Amino acid sequence: MKADTQGVNLDNVCEEQLPIPKHKLKGWTHFLGLYAGEHVAATEFVIGATFVALGATMTDILLGLLIGNILAVLSWTLITTPIAIETRLSLYTYLQKIAGGSMTTLYNWVNVIIFTVISAAMITVSATAVRFAFGIPAQLNWYPTNLWFVMVVVSVGIIVVLVAMYGFTAVSNFSRICAPWLFVMFISGPLVLMPALADHVIGATTLSSWADFMHIGSMSVWTGLDSDGKPGIGLLEVIGFAWAANTITHVGLIDMALLRYAKSRTYGLCTSSGMMFGHYIAWISAGIMGAGTAVIVQKSIIELDPGDVAFQALGLSGLVIVIVAGWTTANANLYRAGLAAQAIFKNHSRNRSTLVVGIVAVCIACFPFVFNQMLPLLTYAGLLVVPVGAIVFTEHFIFPRIGFTRYWAMFRNLTHSTPAVASWSLGLVFGFGLNALDVMSFYYLFIPTWFFTSVLYIVLAKYHGAAQKYPQEQAKLDAYDKQVEVYQAKQTKLAPDYVHDYSVVTKVLRFISVSSLVITLGLALNTMFMSVGIPAYESNRELFFNIGFVCTIIYFASAYWVMQRSKQVIVSA
Repeated sequence: MKADTQGVNLDNVCEEQLPIPKHKLKGWTHFLGLYAGEHVAATEFVIGATFVALGATMTDILLGLLIGNILAVLSWTLITTPIAIETRLSLYTYLQKIAGGSMTTLYNWVNVIIFTVISAAMITVSATAVRFAFGIPAQLNWYPTNLWFVMVVVSVGIIVVLVAMYGFTAVSNFSRICAPWLFVMFISGPLVLMPALADHVIGATTLSSWADFMHIGSMSVWTGLDSDGKPGIGLLEVIGFAWAANTITHVGLIDMALLRYAKSRTYGLCTSSGMMFGHYIAWISAGIMGAGTAVIVQKSIIELDPGDVAFQALGLSGLVIVIVAGWTTANANLYRAGLAAQAIFKNHSRNRSTLVVGIVAVCIACFPFVFNQMLPLLTYAGLLVVPVGAIVFTEHFIFPRIGFTRYWAMFRNLTHSTPAVASWSLGLVFGFGLNALDVMSFYYLFIPTWFFTSVLYIVLAKYHGAAQKYPQEQAKLDAYDKQVEVYQAKQTKLAPDYVHDYSVVTKVLRFISVSSLVITLGLALNTMFMSVGIPAYESNRELFFNIGFVCTIIYFASAYWVMQRSKQVIVSA
């Protein structure tokens, strides 16, 4: 992007290269549903089991995950959301203005690869549930060994790609439908399996106090010993894991792509639906479900896959939760990959770019090794993008406060910002160097790396023109921004108005959908508290499986119908 933007024909500018117009901003419920849906993923089953295998104690889990996830929410709220609100741009577009085309292209390629692989892993996870339902053999090699498994992956992947292609609204609507059901399922799973754990530990299927729960959790789930019987990770590691799990999206600023649609800075707090539920309750629930399943099938928790755990805890609804949780996460990440690809290939629409990366993701998803390497991928991906997040934060917030000029590289018409490239490169050397020297826990490496990159960028940018003033170029940019504002104001007037449908039919459907969730949770509570003895437990568990699956079908049918009826379009005159 050049500074000389005055008088541009905005009809020829790709929509993704412009700030989000006011009429496309979303309410807080969109973000609650979006983050709840994305961060209640099938990988929660794996991460929940990982804490068990790493030997965390129950106290460390309950307290450490709480602190770590609160820090993550604050990172989104105080770092990502303000930049997204003030610019209304995705990181990919904003980076073009401050780093030049060469670095931006390289960075976008990195993001295309990262998010395509993450999406592929989620598609693979969803496919494992379908594999379990149809008796397809488990895929233990790095390559597929069964043609039907490949067909399942392709079928699941098609749905993910289609939803992501329709953009932010489709992604958020899909997540809004799934989020309430996912919440009920992750609460129900531990309730259903707790009697089996209780019988295994204390010889009774019912709990009489909170002390019983803590005792069972400490003895059979989070014992403080790792899979080799040695003392495991502590409180600081649990906090760091929870905070660092999403550095790629908050400190790394990738979620500017989503939060640019937010009406207020406070919407950053909506990420708590994903962190406090998805990464707190769901990780704890997954640990309990994994331990309960291990007791029932008499296997080690590290030998179980998401399909095994979900089926033993939730029956056929468990297979649905693995599929849906994989979809909701894959959708958001494929949407991000499509944005990054579109920023590279500006002459192609985001839909077309998303389709291409989606096809690649489906092909990758056919190889099970992707899912097996999911956690290392997320960890290293976060450290890769954190320096770029530091550069953008520094340019946007620090530069105006120290007298430097924001967008100075664009004003100089630079296609290559040496300070940005050098800061990113040296930031990576610094971060991975600390890791190689084992100076500190890997989970906290993003903090010194972020500060190191920020300071280095300030120093380098000062000697390349950031400390100078560019009044003429700034005036041209202000004129361009005004042109965009007027252009989008006209679009807003032409945009259709929406009114909510409060008809009796819609209210009845909404009541049915909510009732199905209440009944499901009630059956889980019945299994937990009314199962005196193993025979009663097995009977109640079977009742939950059967009726709960019927309620799952009813919920999705009625919730989707409500969504279709809840808005009537009135085209403005």
